[in-house]
Amino acid sequence: MGEFYTRKRLRLENYDYTQKNYVYVTICTENRARLLGKIIEPKTEADPPLIELYQAGIVTEQFTKTIRGIDKYVIMPNHVHMIVKNEAGENISTKIRAWKSMITRSLGKNIWQRSFYDHVIRDEQDYRIRWKYIDDNPTKWAIDPDLKK
Repeated sequence: MGEFYTRKRLRLENYDYTQKNYVYVTICTENRARLLGKIIEPKTEADPPLIELYQAGIVTEQFTKTIRGIDKYVIMPNHVHMIVKNEAGENISTKIRAWKSMITRSLGKNIWQRSFYDHVIRDEQDYRIRWKYIDDNPTKWAIDPDLKK
């Protein structure tokens, strides 16, 4: 008899996700397909790379701006990073599920992989690290040869 694949638990066990907190979230497209846009390499080293959004990326940005509590986000070619402030009683899974559903309905097809990655931000330093990661992500993409394949 074959072995069954057991999906890794992504949520923290025994953590109350409905308490007031900040959560760093990464949501990927199905099979990491580059459906959201492309990175335009800078003309000079002093310039940051630009992100040119495709239609799916434009729709994603429109709905991202509607999520209550978004502090920071970046839409990359095949994923989205965001910092979300949850008020007491809100649930990050419910927010992300609704966000994916709105985008899926608008596009007429699902472009998202199942689930998402989250990290509960623990303190100010952790918050700043996640903020900087979001800021630096387009630059890392532009200079990483493995991401250009």
